[in-house]
Amino acid sequence: MPKLLSRAPERLHHHAYVVKDQEKNRQFFEDVLGIPLTATWCEKHFNPWVGREVAFCHTFYSLGDGGALAFFSFADDEVYRKTQAERPAEIRSFDHIAFKVDDVAYDELVGRVKASGLALRETDHGYCRSMYVESPDGLITEFTVDTEDAARIDAIRRADAHSELARWVAGDHRVNNDLRVRETA
Repeated sequence: MPKLLSRAPERLHHHAYVVKDQEKNRQFFEDVLGIPLTATWCEKHFNPWVGREVAFCHTFYSLGDGGALAFFSFADDEVYRKTQAERPAEIRSFDHIAFKVDDVAYDELVGRVKASGLALRETDHGYCRSMYVESPDGLITEFTVDTEDAARIDAIRRADAHSELARWVAGDHRVNNDLRVRETA
């Protein structure tokens, strides 16, 4: 077993993502989802990737635990292009950010997204239920509600996390989530 960090990170400080249009992004995160814009930093610095000074805007949307979603945009199309994947994954849903919410916030978010006319997807994972929505720049954002017995489920998964990973890596790909309702083909 590796020696772990003596003090785990306290919380997510921020998750950064590059956007093309900060105002469209603000409308999505603040107006549609209701997550407040709390800081906008406008800066310039020498960018070694393009060999010149580049102006950029860095916005922060606050979360309840003190963390934030952060977004960069550039006043330089070349820098923007260099921050984008050349070829997006064919299946994109596995690259996302997820937030824990309670039942009230979950229902409010579903209502807000539906009222805005944006597409959403809901999934019951068994140990939680989730709603997914995509930002104007393609950031898949998930909001998750834990089940009532989340603490019991968490204790089980913490106890077998290493053995289940070892089993999977060794080639035993049996399902260990008996809580999720499986769709049949």
